Amino acid sequence: MALIGLIRHGVTDWNHEYRAQGQADIPLNDEGRRQAELLSKRMNNEDWDYIYSSDLSRALETAEMIGRIKNIEVKIDQGLREMNCGLIEGTTEKDRVSKWGDGWSKLDLGIEPNDEIISRGMKCIMEISERHSDKKVLIVSHGALIGLTLKKLIPHSIQENTSIIHL
Repeated sequence: MALIGLIRHGVTDWNHEYRAQGQADIPLNDEGRRQAELLSKRMNNEDWDYIYSSDLSRALETAEMIGRIKNIEVKIDQGLREMNCGLIEGTTEKDRVSKWGDGWSKLDLGIEPNDEIISRGMKCIMEISERHSDKKVLIVSHGALIGLTLKKLIPHSIQENTSIIHL
């Protein structure tokens, strides 16, 4: 059985601004790069066989910093992308209330449903796990994908930027 390590990317400016990032390709900010660098240094003495990442730059840059330290090439899987936030992508809560009113979250704004995010996350993790049984695999992804998938697997789990969760 594979050992899977789940890592959420470092922070971005949009994290600090409470903007819905979704699949917009928002880069790490200086703090996020520092987080990723510290994480990669902390993992220097850990043994990992493979690293997979979302193709979005905030996750990919985090994964590549780890990959450089571990001398492991990062494999990209678009299935590890963040949720599609539809029309709310790039907006803050204040923007959403201003544009669509207090009931914005009940409107059809093209936001990827939670069950689809969970299904996509489970499918990716299972495929990677089956492909690399008896190996240690890091997966660098995003808050909603990891969080919702983890809640399916481990109902009381918590995640933070650049934290690592072993499954």
